[in-house]
Amino acid sequence: MPTLEVPGATIAFEDSGPPPGRPDAPTVVFGHGLLFSGWMFHAQVAALSDRYRCVTVDWRGQGNSPATRGGDYEMDTLFTDAVALIEHLGVAPVHWVGLSMGGFVGQRIAARRGELLRSLTLLDTSPDREPVSSAVKDLAMANVYRLVGTRPLRSAVLKIMFGPTFLADPASRPTTDRFIERLERCDRGGMRHAIIAVATRKPVYEELAAVRVPTLVVTGADDRPTPPDKGRRIADRIPGARMEIVPNCGHSSTVEQPETITRLIAEFLASVDA
Repeated sequence: MPTLEVPGATIAFEDSGPPPGRPDAPTVVFGHGLLFSGWMFHAQVAALSDRYRCVTVDWRGQGNSPATRGGDYEMDTLFTDAVALIEHLGVAPVHWVGLSMGGFVGQRIAARRGELLRSLTLLDTSPDREPVSSAVKDLAMANVYRLVGTRPLRSAVLKIMFGPTFLADPASRPTTDRFIERLERCDRGGMRHAIIAVATRKPVYEELAAVRVPTLVVTGADDRPTPPDKGRRIADRIPGARMEIVPNCGHSSTVEQPETITRLIAEFLASVDA
């Protein structure tokens, strides 16, 4: 897996390269949600890589990106990491697709460096700071995870990350097992810092009026961490943004409803590139 050296960190990413015969195809950059990695977009990359160059990034301390020494995982720092990757690859303007944490980053790019984007797709994310009650629970879980790992937290974490319809389906068990296995391979200290950064993030709502790129906002109807009203706040704030709510879907929509999410993204990107 290729990596990019940025101040204080090594960022791992995957790059499908341009589709055969289409060297100038637009690039889609995918930013994953907390506790995941670029893996959560595997279905979307598989479906879109014949038309787009697809790049997935692993945020600091997650996936194949190692933990940093200084513990700087703030959303503004991840924003600079994402900008550095786009500029390093020389692929701007790109279509940005960000879920949850990746959406926090995408909103910052669109508001502050809009010239780098061709479009913005925000999945299961929020423009606001974390509610105090949720932040307290997240910080407590982060400390437990740092000390003893995922075993005592498995049930609680799955109920946060996935919707009830998905969890009730026995066919989902291999996916949730894989999610936990990948989480267990991460550096606990690094992941703790990532959780703290999300729990204590600054809001970006006031910045969103400056966004001028075409924007699609998608939220699972059963998303607990970032329910549909959070997505609606984004869509109402960004001029011309479109909002979609996916039934029977929780927070990890690209994994829970891959066909639906892929279709929504593909149709939106095609409309932007038309």
